[in-house]
Amino acid sequence: MKEPEPGAGSSPRRFTWEEIGLRTGRGHPQQERWLVIDRKVYDISQFYRRHPGGARVISHYAGQDATDPFTAFHLDKALVRKYMKSLLIGELAPDQPSFEPSKNKLLLEDFRELRTTVERMGLLNPSHLFFFLLLLHILLLDAAAWLTIWYFGSSLLPFLFSALLLGTVQAQAGWLQHDFGHLSVFSKSKWNHLVHKFVIGHLKGAPASWWNHLHFQHHAKPNCFCKDPDVNMHPLFFALGKTLSVELGKKKKKFMPYNHQHKYFFIIGPPALVPLYFQWYIFYFAVQRRQWVDLVWMLTFYVRFFLTYLPLLGAKGLLGLFLLVRFIESNWFVWVTQMNHIPMHIDYDKNVDWFTTQLQATCNVHQSLFNDWFSGHLNFQIEHHLFPTMPRHNYWKVAPLVKSLCAKHGVEYQSKPLFTAFADIVHSLKDSGELWLDAYLHG
Repeated sequence: MKEPEPGAGSSPRRFTWEEIGLRTGRGHPQQERWLVIDRKVYDISQFYRRHPGGARVISHYAGQDATDPFTAFHLDKALVRKYMKSLLIGELAPDQPSFEPSKNKLLLEDFRELRTTVERMGLLNPSHLFFFLLLLHILLLDAAAWLTIWYFGSSLLPFLFSALLLGTVQAQAGWLQHDFGHLSVFSKSKWNHLVHKFVIGHLKGAPASWWNHLHFQHHAKPNCFCKDPDVNMHPLFFALGKTLSVELGKKKKKFMPYNHQHKYFFIIGPPALVPLYFQWYIFYFAVQRRQWVDLVWMLTFYVRFFLTYLPLLGAKGLLGLFLLVRFIESNWFVWVTQMNHIPMHIDYDKNVDWFTTQLQATCNVHQSLFNDWFSGHLNFQIEHHLFPTMPRHNYWKVAPLVKSLCAKHGVEYQSKPLFTAFADIVHSLKDSGELWLDAYLHG
């Protein structure tokens, strides 16, 4: 640490990147956690557990520059900075760069200029009518599902058609809760949080706190093993990514026959994730973390479903409909969410700049009205990851600017047809499984 000049009075303490890089919180349980935002150094060692966005997401940037994720995640930055004053312990020494010397200076500066352009163009401003119409079409589909069985009876065809409508409701409500969870609909965080609880709790039967806990970590460090919970299926169920798969093979670890994972993915992946795992875990999460408000919102979904369909279907029919709806939702959810990430680079956190972190972990699917609706505009996964609070109806507007920045700096911008993206999930699992097997046998 560089001490203040004699006579400097209350001059802020000055730090080097080498000192900051040692404060990651890893190792000894009492190890300090520092991070940097706009050249100011903050000690989050005592605060991180109270962080409103979650302890883990902020800890993932301990020992690093967190300027870009701070800018990306928070709506009212001025308000947040007021609460951060008590955490401020100093700033970077004058001879230190504004971010780690290992990061691409020109790319990082160009991206921050792009962020300014995005704000100036008003691309972070939502259309309330757009989101109202999304909610309305979900509610109408929900009503149509009940009316189908009420009017046509519970024979096979009306039953299956109603299940398809309800599966669509669950998928589309999933994309809509995603918008509120990312604070993309209202200018005030509290309104986003309130409606988020309604959409994910009452329309889907899941806790908002669970989604926040997992999803913000995913955005902070996408495809970074041990930091992104979305790749926690490695190594227990799948071997993911070239680097991690080879490492697993060399260590002679085999929890599953990974060389066949592109086959058993069709059994334990899309069909099973929601009905066999999420369905029970969300209740465990809410109770274990004492999220009682979320639990009440969740229960309103199950009570409503029970009261509206039990008189029409009976207990067995009700259970069959519920499981079929979760099965449809699970397949829809897994294929859409994994097509943008599993085929991409997966590794440990290398602390590269925000732009590169997001681009190497995400890819797009070609734009069309169907693809936009089917994926909740997550076919623009690149733009969503770069600007997570941007309302989804503006992704297509910023995409050309992102492509231009990629071309300027030689960063690959991947976009592909929908079914190619689905197939790439299977191909990447096959490739990483073969890499694991080769390393396991010969490494």
